[in-house]
Amino acid sequence: MYPQTTRTTASRSRDRMSYDRSATHAVLDEAYHCALGFTVDGEPRILPTLHVRIDDTLYLHGSTGSRPLLAARAGGLPVCVAVTLLDGLVYGRSQFHHSANYRSVVAHGTAHLVTDPDKKAAVLTALVEKAATGRAADSRPPNRRELAETAVLALPLTEVSLRTRTGAVRDDPADLDLTHWAGVLPLRLTPGPPEPDPGVSTPLPAYLRPQRSPWHEPVTLGGAHVLLEPLDEAHTDELYAATADAEVWQHLSRPLPDGPEQLREVIVAALAEQHRQERVVWAQRCVSTGAVIGTTSYYEVDPEHRSVAIGHTMLGRPWWRTGINTEAKLLLLTRAFDELDTVRVVWHTDLRDERSQRSLERLGARREGLLRMHRQRPDGSWRDTVQFSMTVDEWPNAQVRLREMLRVGPAAAR
Repeated sequence: MYPQTTRTTASRSRDRMSYDRSATHAVLDEAYHCALGFTVDGEPRILPTLHVRIDDTLYLHGSTGSRPLLAARAGGLPVCVAVTLLDGLVYGRSQFHHSANYRSVVAHGTAHLVTDPDKKAAVLTALVEKAATGRAADSRPPNRRELAETAVLALPLTEVSLRTRTGAVRDDPADLDLTHWAGVLPLRLTPGPPEPDPGVSTPLPAYLRPQRSPWHEPVTLGGAHVLLEPLDEAHTDELYAATADAEVWQHLSRPLPDGPEQLREVIVAALAEQHRQERVVWAQRCVSTGAVIGTTSYYEVDPEHRSVAIGHTMLGRPWWRTGINTEAKLLLLTRAFDELDTVRVVWHTDLRDERSQRSLERLGARREGLLRMHRQRPDGSWRDTVQFSMTVDEWPNAQVRLREMLRVGPAAAR
């Protein structure tokens, strides 16, 4: 526990105050920015900055030319630091009882400039690691000039308090019969889809990929003819070269891209769906040539009902009737039924797309029915969709059939 002082003792709502060391550290470690308050020449200043906690010291990032860092050179700088996580907005029946759920740490003390080169380098590494574990080893460390331009303040965590509000609305009893909506709107800081800098061709690092259940994880799946690997923007140029064919895009939900940049937009949209856990996307790579030749996906992923759909599939025309599509489906079905314990796999195809319907029938999928005016085509017309499915009871025989098709060769597996 942290000791209470006159500066950390609340004058009101004392039930919200805590001096628990572990809870305080948890807030400091979860939050990504803080407000640094100080006085220079008799004038109050507040600066947003980045921070990292190491043991019982809070380290603050800054520039060697900034006012607080200049002031800290002579004997230290008296500061007040606030770190807040906003967890929700509280809507009361009365305006007076509107509030917020939050966790907020306030620390007082004297911050000192870190001058030891090794300690300074260790703190800067910790700051980078806070952004993503493993990032320090995956980026260039600062050079001498950059270290000279960067300053670090150290604030011992000795005079610290944690203030929180949790729970529901706290309306007056007299207001409980009012008909106004009341409740809590939870708020969470969640990462969006990573946006690569122009020119970056390196695949997205694992530490920037969201934590997913196995159902939503695009694990690499390998066969004798095709490799399914997580789709990435880096696949854009190869994928465009393989699929820039009107016949490939004829029955897809998007029109043929005019160039690689339009295809990149398609990939970005697919990755955004994957980030929202609406889809799992793979690039198809030809094992014999190493070329990226198409894409495929899981969608309508439903772990609760143990069901998944396979689709959003496109394959460059030179690889049609080669067995690659059959093996890709075998890999996806094997993962679905044998690894994810799926009981049902679904496909949807345009009523006009007779080639895909014949292919699904050869795979062992059963036609279930017609979904009228199910989706809109790129030209604005409405398509009727044929729905196929395969159940876990049908999978053993279908698996034998698919492997036999691949063994016989392209004439049977296409």
